[in-house]
Amino acid sequence: MDKLAPASPMSHFSFANPSWRLAILFAGVVGGLAVVVAISSSLLLPVFRFDVPTGPYDIGTVTYHWVDESRSEVFSSDTKARREMMVQIWYPAKKGAILPLAPYVENADALSAAQAVLHGWWSLVFAHLKYIKSNARLASPVAEDRPNFPVLVFVEGITGYRQMNTFQVQQLVSRGYVVVAIDQPFIAATVVFPDGRKIAGLSKDQMNPLIQQSIAALELVPSLNAIEFEAGIIPYFAQDVVFVINQLAVLNRNDPKGILKDRLDLNRIGIFGVSLGGVVVGEACRIDRRLRACLVMDAPMSAPVVTEGLQQPGMWITRDAQTMSNEGWTQFDVDQHQKTMRTVFEKSTSDGYFVEVSGMFHANLTDVPYFSPLLKWFGITGPIDATRAHNIVNAYTVAFFDRYLGGPPSGVLDGAGEQFPDVKLETR
Repeated sequence: MDKLAPASPMSHFSFANPSWRLAILFAGVVGGLAVVVAISSSLLLPVFRFDVPTGPYDIGTVTYHWVDESRSEVFSSDTKARREMMVQIWYPAKKGAILPLAPYVENADALSAAQAVLHGWWSLVFAHLKYIKSNARLASPVAEDRPNFPVLVFVEGITGYRQMNTFQVQQLVSRGYVVVAIDQPFIAATVVFPDGRKIAGLSKDQMNPLIQQSIAALELVPSLNAIEFEAGIIPYFAQDVVFVINQLAVLNRNDPKGILKDRLDLNRIGIFGVSLGGVVVGEACRIDRRLRACLVMDAPMSAPVVTEGLQQPGMWITRDAQTMSNEGWTQFDVDQHQKTMRTVFEKSTSDGYFVEVSGMFHANLTDVPYFSPLLKWFGITGPIDATRAHNIVNAYTVAFFDRYLGGPPSGVLDGAGEQFPDVKLETR
């Protein structure tokens, strides 16, 4: 904190002067209010710390800017624009590295401003995120006890950001996974590129016709920049995942940062996503069999996935219909989520797990509960304890990926989850 400037000499005025007494009184009131506001802000928008993950590994992180020269950017009217994205990778790190902790969110001010525009909130709601640190260290050396590590791709939700499930990412990385999160332009609230360019995200209302066309065809086919999207926008976003997997193969051969070369086990790749990211996960798993395990969190499934099911092991983490209704979801949204997820679960040809957590709201599947204790009061997070919700999500996430990507066995998926009596687990 900056030091206070020295006090100015005061011999040139008299405290007996009424105008000065009023000025001093006003200054005192303002100062008092400032203290109240500062204390209230620190309590209601705390500079929080993430729980330390329970796995044996420390965490390192690096970020890349990748451009898919083979695909045009359909959201741009510039026909020469290519699809580009920011990709952040977290990985098991060597113990004891003395390096700075990575910020929770890069470009937090840009995210705060973008969220204010998209949701009509004060930018203050997200402003404190720039002070938050993650448990990861920047460009830390990779752990040396194993030749390589299985890879998980994370897909964000609409108006989200690539770090929005840090609670889950850090737990997975501490257990020996590399996690690759994609900031997808026009899905993310904002994407900031190394040259300073920013791409503002679209709101759910703006994106909804293109999304719904992928789930259940509309009477009028939506278009974008004079292009009709018969299959909606989800296949386009799923191609981002395909591109990233291809880029990971390139990175594994020659990492320009000199960190991850030969350390990625690309024969063991899984994927997980929340909300719109979960829709993309289903479609990506349908079109790319390199993805060997697919975790969908609280998302409807696209029409082709509903028709075909999944051929890989799948897990759905969601809530019961009553909890969705209690959160304020429309009956249409409740039915669409419940019916499409359950249909794919029942139709898939490989192992499946349907996890329902009573009392968990949509935001409980993300980092949002950390942001403010007021969120439960406003009905943004559910009646379930926030820490418990995250513990449940992490337990089932880790158990699922461990089972299908070669980690240590867990009894959670075999019904030995007595510690979670509020979870309804169905398997097939």
